Amino acid sequence: MTTVIRRTFQSSPFRNTHDTWMAIVELLTGGKSTEARKALVAVAGVAASCIADQCPRSAPIIVTCDGPRTRIYCLYDDDALEGSDAQESALGFDALNGDWGISIPCNKDELSWVVSALAEHSARITARDMESGLTTNEIPAASGASLVLDVEGFMK
Repeated sequence: MTTVIRRTFQSSPFRNTHDTWMAIVELLTGGKSTEARKALVAVAGVAASCIADQCPRSAPIIVTCDGPRTRIYCLYDDDALEGSDAQESALGFDALNGDWGISIPCNKDELSWVVSALAEHSARITARDMESGLTTNEIPAASGASLVLDVEGFMK
């Protein structure tokens, strides 16, 4: 059984799409300067493009690691400004621990260039057609996953 954690970020017009991606990077890295952070920052323009297309409104950015799976959605328009459905709090675990991978949803028409652009920076960060869902071999499987209890999340 895989534990799934959800986070929802306020995007456009609350913050621009690049800043939305950088907020996601902060969440995933815990503010630490690591090789993973460098890879995530390197793909900021490509990721921001997918966020601008509002792909993570209904299809999540999926992060896997040697722990819980994280699904990240974005809010847009009035929902982003209101922010009542936003959940941007810190994770109770290292989202990029061990064999991590990130799958970014993308419009089918732009998938080929997005896949190519992401591949220039990291094999761990991939894109998928937002309409086709996610298959288990699209992102690295978390091996030997351990369960970490998010006590604050449990209490809410």
